[in-house]
Amino acid sequence: MDAQEKALEKRFNRGMMMRLLVVVTLMFAFGYALVPLYKAICDITGLNVVTTRDLYGAGAAMKNTQVDRSRTITVEFDSNARGPFGFRPVKHSMEVHPGELTTIVYEVANGQSRDISAQAIPSYAPKQATEYFKKVECFCFKQQTLKASEAREMPVVFVIDPKLPKDVKNITLSYTFFEIGAPVAQAPAAEATPASTGG
Repeated sequence: MDAQEKALEKRFNRGMMMRLLVVVTLMFAFGYALVPLYKAICDITGLNVVTTRDLYGAGAAMKNTQVDRSRTITVEFDSNARGPFGFRPVKHSMEVHPGELTTIVYEVANGQSRDISAQAIPSYAPKQATEYFKKVECFCFKQQTLKASEAREMPVVFVIDPKLPKDVKNITLSYTFFEIGAPVAQAPAAEATPASTGG
């Protein structure tokens, strides 16, 4: 009787294990099928706004209903280099509408035979424009490392807030790009002078 109970228990455990494996397999298959199923439902209903790339980047600017086309702001771009590299904007000015997503590109070139780490600090004129000049993407957000003889294009994507005061018609965006941890020339060693001894 004891052996019979054990055999029944083994059979029950084996059956339970098989059921659990079937349940796990079905759950995995259902989870795997959810992604294409979700995409198909979104395509049919037109609810696929999360993955629509056109809502970002240049497409967003065209669909942006907040653009104030009745106003035009002249944005001038300035550059200052504090280090052994070239640094300049590809354009010196642009006409933009408040609320319009705009991109300007700065070029930087490391003419040295060594790597250079640098950081850009922006400034604005007039000062009151600072809070209305919104940068979406900027190389100034982090330190840049330029390899020896490397040249690079670095974009700045920005929007001018439509709340910019009406009397502001020109804004200057200026960057100072300076080297971090520049090698310091060693000062010549001072000649040792004998210490004077008191009499």
